[in-house]
Amino acid sequence: MAEKYNICLDIGGTKILGAIFNSKKEIVYRIKKKTKADGDDTQNVEEVIISVVDELISEFGIKTSQINAIAAGAPGVIDQDKGIVLTSPNLPWKDYNIRKPIEKKFGAPFFIGNDVNVGVLGEYKYGAARGYDNVVGLFVGTGMGGGLILDGKLFTGHLFKGAEYGHMILDPEGPKCNCGQRGCLEAFSSKQGMSDYIRTQAARGRQTPMAEGVVGGVFKSKLLKKSLEAKDPVAVEAVDRACHYLAIATGNLINTFSPEIVVYGGGVIEACGDYFVEKITAEVDKYCMPSIRNTVELKKAALGDDSILYGALSMILEGKKK
Repeated sequence: MAEKYNICLDIGGTKILGAIFNSKKEIVYRIKKKTKADGDDTQNVEEVIISVVDELISEFGIKTSQINAIAAGAPGVIDQDKGIVLTSPNLPWKDYNIRKPIEKKFGAPFFIGNDVNVGVLGEYKYGAARGYDNVVGLFVGTGMGGGLILDGKLFTGHLFKGAEYGHMILDPEGPKCNCGQRGCLEAFSSKQGMSDYIRTQAARGRQTPMAEGVVGGVFKSKLLKKSLEAKDPVAVEAVDRACHYLAIATGNLINTFSPEIVVYGGGVIEACGDYFVEKITAEVDKYCMPSIRNTVELKKAALGDDSILYGALSMILEGKKK
C-alpha cells in the first residue's frame, strides 16, 4: 500500500511555506511561494494555497490519493472547529469558509488555525516547550502574536479570540498601534514598532545602516542582525527598547498564568534570538513576583521557521483522532 503523507502550510501576508511530512513525522519536501494578498480577492489566496499543494504533490511525485490530510496556520481570528477565517489583518478574508473548497479540491481533511497559536502548538509538541503543560508563547514578527497552552491544551479563548498579547497596553501615552490603541506591546516590540523608532531617529539626522531598510515599511530580520553585530547605536536602541517592553509583558504573563516556560519565536527571534532572550531575562525579574518567576524558564523557539509547519502537523494528528 502506498505511503500516506500530510501536507502542512504556513500562510503569511507575503509568503506561504509548504511542507510534506511522511508517516515518521519528517519533512521530506518543502517549498516557499509569495502570497498575492492584494485587494479584496478571497479567491486569490485560496488559489495560492491550492497551487502550493498542487506543486508539492507534483514536485514530490505523489498522487492526490496519498494525502492523509492538509493543515495550515494563517494570520487572523480563525474558528478552528469549523475551518472558517472570521477576520484576518493581512489577508482579504472575512467569515470565509476556507475548509470547504480545499477539501472539495483534494478529497482530504483540512485543518486551519491562527498562525501563532499553531506555532506555539508546534513548539509544545516538537520543540522548545516539549514536556511542559503550561506554556506562554510570544512570536515577534512584522506584528506581535501570542499563544497559550494551559494544562496541556491550546487555549484560544471565547470565539477563538484569546492570547492577543501583542495588544496588551504597556503605556497608554505610547505610540499608536495598528489596532487603533496606543502603547501596545506590538507598537514597541514588533518589526513594525522597531521600524517606526528607527525611522524617527533617521528623520532626526542620525546615521544608521537600518535607515534604508525601513524606507518602504519594515526592515528584514537579517539586516537587524547585521546592524546589531556592527553595534549600530540606533539598531541597539530599537532592540533594547523592544526587549524592555517584552520584559514587562513577560512579567505580566508570568504573574497571570504561572507558566513553566515562556517561548519566544517568529522571524526576529529566528535572526537575533539570543540577544533578545538574554536582554529580556536580565530585566524580567523587576516585573514579576519572585516566587512565580523562579519556576519559569525563558527560551527561544527551537523549530525556527518550521514552528507553524509542525503545529499544523499536530492539528492533523489531533483532528484525525477525534
